[in-house]
Amino acid sequence: MHTPNVRGFFDPATATWTYVVWSTNNAVAQCAVIDSVLDYDIYSCTTKTTSADAVIDFIQEKRLSLQWILETHIHADHITAAHYLQQKLGGTIAISKHILAIVHTWEAYFQNSADTPQDGRQFDHLFEDDEEFTIADLPAKIMYTPGHTPADTSYIIGNAVFVGDAMFLPDVGSGRCDFPGGSAEDAYDSSRKLLALPGDYRMYVGHDYPPEGMRGPRCMATIDQQQQTNNRLSYSVDKHSFIARRNADDTGKPVPHLLLPSIQANLRAGQFGEAVNGVQFVKLPVNML
Repeated sequence: MHTPNVRGFFDPATATWTYVVWSTNNAVAQCAVIDSVLDYDIYSCTTKTTSADAVIDFIQEKRLSLQWILETHIHADHITAAHYLQQKLGGTIAISKHILAIVHTWEAYFQNSADTPQDGRQFDHLFEDDEEFTIADLPAKIMYTPGHTPADTSYIIGNAVFVGDAMFLPDVGSGRCDFPGGSAEDAYDSSRKLLALPGDYRMYVGHDYPPEGMRGPRCMATIDQQQQTNNRLSYSVDKHSFIARRNADDTGKPVPHLLLPSIQANLRAGQFGEAVNGVQFVKLPVNML
């Protein structure tokens, strides 16, 4: 079994994990970046590239070339640095074909069809369900894992799986399911697909929200650990109980404070849309959420 190298980068402002994945075969110097972060200050509406530049520096220090820029889903809590990374290092920006449903859903909120292609061409590649691909000499495969959103996708790369917000670490549990098209029922079903992977596979999560005062941020647990101890989705938790608790916890939950700028930019693979007299804008739809 192929065991990829994985380097995680934690962004404390959004609790996001970004991953660089590359082969242990030193002769094959290509890599993928999963779920990158563009720093964004919501109050001043300004961006920085500090988080993305740390990833770029690492890739260059390792003398890797960027083959894939992968997104597990359209994030509502941070802006992707996919476009910026591609400008700096090249690579193919890719996401699940189910992104098209998200594009159409949010068009009603933002009225953005003029600068957000509805056919997904802002992404270089739209993965089919169960599609196989490679990162250098590493075998990789798509697993469709909806629930958090209707487009969430996990990437199985060798004996590692990158799940985005489909599951979190055992003491955190799972992601919210109250975004448009989200479904606690689907989230439970997706977790069962993930937990059916071999027990020694490493599961890397998209965020970590450590219980206060208990530990620092971590990014990985084995499938066995998730099966046995995930506080929402272990094998001891039945579907009805998960759905009831998840829906109760999500009822009335505040939206992420970066949701409006994040969705708009992420639907364009990290771009802010057409400029007017050299200025780009974020829309704030009133009384829509």
